[in-house]
Amino acid sequence: MANNRGYPHFRRFLSRRQYILTTALFTIFAFVFSIFLLLYGFAPKEDDILKDDTRLEEPQQSQSVQQQVSDENLWGASLSHGLHPCIKPTVRHKVFSKFNLQMSAAQGSDRYITVRSNGGLNQMRTGISDMVAVAHIMNATLVIPQLDKRSFWQDTSTFSDIFDELHFITTLQDDVRIVKALPKELESIPRARKHFTSWSGMGYYEEMARLWKDYQVIHVAKSDSRLANNDLPLDIQRLRCRALYRALRFSPSIEILGKKLVERLRSHSGRYIALHLRYEKDMLSFTGCTYGLTEAESEELRIMRENTNHWKVKKINSTEQRVGGFCPLTPKEVGIFLESLGYPPITTIYIASGEIYGGEARLSELKSRFPNIISKEALATAKELEPFANHGSQTAALDYIISVESNVFVPSHSGNMARAVEGHRRFLGHRRTINPDRKGLVELFDKLESGELKLGSSFSHLVQEMHKNRQGAPRKRHGPLPGIKGRARLRTEESFYENPYPECICRSKKAVRNEVNALKLDVT
Repeated sequence: MANNRGYPHFRRFLSRRQYILTTALFTIFAFVFSIFLLLYGFAPKEDDILKDDTRLEEPQQSQSVQQQVSDENLWGASLSHGLHPCIKPTVRHKVFSKFNLQMSAAQGSDRYITVRSNGGLNQMRTGISDMVAVAHIMNATLVIPQLDKRSFWQDTSTFSDIFDELHFITTLQDDVRIVKALPKELESIPRARKHFTSWSGMGYYEEMARLWKDYQVIHVAKSDSRLANNDLPLDIQRLRCRALYRALRFSPSIEILGKKLVERLRSHSGRYIALHLRYEKDMLSFTGCTYGLTEAESEELRIMRENTNHWKVKKINSTEQRVGGFCPLTPKEVGIFLESLGYPPITTIYIASGEIYGGEARLSELKSRFPNIISKEALATAKELEPFANHGSQTAALDYIISVESNVFVPSHSGNMARAVEGHRRFLGHRRTINPDRKGLVELFDKLESGELKLGSSFSHLVQEMHKNRQGAPRKRHGPLPGIKGRARLRTEESFYENPYPECICRSKKAVRNEVNALKLDVT
């Protein structure tokens, strides 16, 4: 009885056990079969792979996109964000200028400003642009400026040798009256000789207009930095831009050769870096920078600084200058810098400068990394350069044209040319301009020398991170440094000609509408 009673339970136990075993076996079989199909049943044959174009192209497309991004980071211009040049005068300015010019004509134009422009080419260019605005403010006739013939370059060039004089006069004829020379009857009369205060605003020059009560002619001994960078009326700022970017066109001989050299560079390599290598005798002497020089070279520079009367600072601590970032980068440092940014050795580099101090031996420290170095002497024939011989300002004008038109501009020091070229490139669409952080780079170079760092990907990453926001992207002009009071703060402002945004660079209406619509979408 006991056995009969237990049998049904035992049978049910076997059935449950068989069910579990069967289910497990089926699951294992299904899993194995799935793997078999995956590995063999659905695997594409070799012929199928060759026919599947997308499979072949995927890795190549990925590599191509990566290369394009890298290439764009090296050569591409900054995004313009709808910005464009805007230098047209307002209606109010047109009416005001027309009235003043008519009054001057009726009165016989009895107020004249004569100018001696001081400094090198670009210091004179920006100074002349300031004087155009000053003549407008003071309602005076501007006499074509006299150019500096006593600078380091000892250039005897006249205004018409460097600039298209007629174009200068006619381009600005609706803003200010300009004449080639002072009338004969006024040449011998007493003049008010003025050193106008640097970085002055409208109020200062309106006050200076009192001089017309006693004088018909005001002579300005220096033209550089006569106007403030900021807080001037919009039309005065735009007039400065019209003068610099439109009216001060180089003479036909300079323009023709400059454009020809640009074409040769482009046909040679397609694109190029213009390097303003300010490693020249006058700059090294002026800044007191002797790092990497011999004792004899350092002494030569010291003597030059001592004997140059208009250089006020005679004793300079070279080490402090370098650590503070006030020295131009050496050719070797420039080579390391460009290499670390990612430019390949085949990159064409145009050297925009005068004679490099130390000659070919020092330039070879750059050529060892970038052998494709080109100068205007190699780019132009001796016959083409002959008219410009012994005229440093004219050859500097050639460098200026080639630098403005370059794919990338790199200055080794923030001098007058570097600032002028950067501003012009911003005006023309924010073309890539890499401004080295010399103070930060010196720290890295010193660590290389001491062995704390080594050249390679890590070093390159540090350099690239340091300069990702120093490549000419659109931004408003910097104001004075904090903590500085009085007129001294004006000296620390970013130059108007280094960055004429926002007065001479405007955002298109379409870009503004897009931003407004984007804001509306964000709100909703």
